Amino acid sequence: MNIKQNRLFIALTIMVIGTGFLSACGPNKKDKEEQNQTVEQVNALDTPTVSLITIAKGKLTSSITVPGELQPYQQVNLYAKINSYVKSLTVDIGSQVHQGQLLATLEAPEINSQLEEAKSRIQQNKAIYFASKATYDRLYSTSKTPGTVSENDLEQAIAKMQSDSANVEAAKSAYKEVSANLAYLQIRAPFDGIVTLRNINLGTYVGPAAGGGNQPLFVIEDHKRLRLVISIPESFTGGLTNKDQVTFSIKELQGEKFTAKIERLAGSLDNTLRSERLEMDVYNTSGKLLPNMYADVNVPLPSRDSAFIVPKSAVVTSTEKVFVIRVKDGKAEWVNAKKGLEAGDMVELYADIQPGDQLVKAATEEIRDGASVKIGSSPVAADDDKGAKKDTAAKK
Repeated sequence: MNIKQNRLFIALTIMVIGTGFLSACGPNKKDKEEQNQTVEQVNALDTPTVSLITIAKGKLTSSITVPGELQPYQQVNLYAKINSYVKSLTVDIGSQVHQGQLLATLEAPEINSQLEEAKSRIQQNKAIYFASKATYDRLYSTSKTPGTVSENDLEQAIAKMQSDSANVEAAKSAYKEVSANLAYLQIRAPFDGIVTLRNINLGTYVGPAAGGGNQPLFVIEDHKRLRLVISIPESFTGGLTNKDQVTFSIKELQGEKFTAKIERLAGSLDNTLRSERLEMDVYNTSGKLLPNMYADVNVPLPSRDSAFIVPKSAVVTSTEKVFVIRVKDGKAEWVNAKKGLEAGDMVELYADIQPGDQLVKAATEEIRDGASVKIGSSPVAADDDKGAKKDTAAKK
């Protein structure tokens, strides 16, 4: 604004000096032409010439490219639950395994001793139970003769028999517990996959009390199906569904494009990155893709037909606000606006405007609110603007 006022002041000064000079020396043809040119320049500064566009609603298809990571669809770390020694190994790193396949056998001699002890306790408690049951049966048979057995003795015999029966069941449960520990001495694959890590050898001491208890015996991963994990910034999460498909490429596999369908959306934003986690299932039938590879993922953004599509040049972004300039009855009017998706030279616009309104195509802050403007050419539709491309991909 200051620049404009300075220009106007300089032009008026030149005009006054020229007028005084002409009054003193007398006007001539050249002086009149210069005077007319000066007047035109002043009018041009005061009334700028603008090109207009007629706005309309439409759809803007866009996309963003974000980094992603391939992860195994299933991954498990296998540990030893019982303190034991490795007796045998049947797989190594890179081995393809199937669900239930035996991977390693562990040996714990004390488990066999505990099993025999539990079996002996069952027999011991059974003998005690049979004795107490026989005592109860005799007392019950004798009690049929009135006055031979007191009611209290009969009740105590029943209680003793029931207690011994419960001890038999407890001994059986203890035996089952020890027997179950024997199953832990066999390490089996929980699903089909590949062994990607082995930390044991024959004779290795493993289990909770082992020095390397924090290290798994094996790591098994499912490589036939992978998870493609990405994080979408908050401003682009609206409207994404599990019906959308993404394309991605791997740096190590130049020239190849892969597709995947969005399967899972977190439904909430990460507190640190302010982004939503998305997962896609990738079927790795060729075996080219490996877990932990990085990918460049192209995510289509949802198109909306409730927004105005205008050239980026029609939107002014100042330090205070974002606005467009509407021309009505030859006057400029600033209208506050918000920008949406961007694609190429076009942008979604949300503002208090109506279809058919005319906006300044190349808007600047120098065109002041309420100032008169001169229309330089016939208004054109915003989507007919040369170079405007609605269906482009905007990489962020």
